Amino acid sequence: MSLPLETKKCLHDVLEAARDIEQYTRELDRAGYLADGMVQAAVERKFEIIGEALNRLTRSKSPVLEKLSDHARIIGFRNVIAHGYDAVDHEIVWEAVRSYLPKLAVEAERLLEG
Repeated sequence: MSLPLETKKCLHDVLEAARDIEQYTRELDRAGYLADGMVQAAVERKFEIIGEALNRLTRSKSPVLEKLSDHARIIGFRNVIAHGYDAVDHEIVWEAVRSYLPKLAVEAERLLEG
């Protein structure tokens, strides 16, 4: 499937941000993450990028969204991080890093390779 350039760019942004998060948290466990405000800030920024890239795909009505698990939930997560900075639960962010982000990265990579 040949994807439009803008779709490829958004998927690339998702994949790059996901890889950055993985790199930032690779050596950390839950306690280490919760104790490191700088890593939390970096991870949250990358989730903002992921959510915005998916939001752009939504606005362009891209059919690839159907192949990205929980895209609406991720966009909502981005909105909480960006606009509800005082309500961010770092435990939930950590859970997203460990449980949901790897699947999203695999899906984005497959779409780019496809």
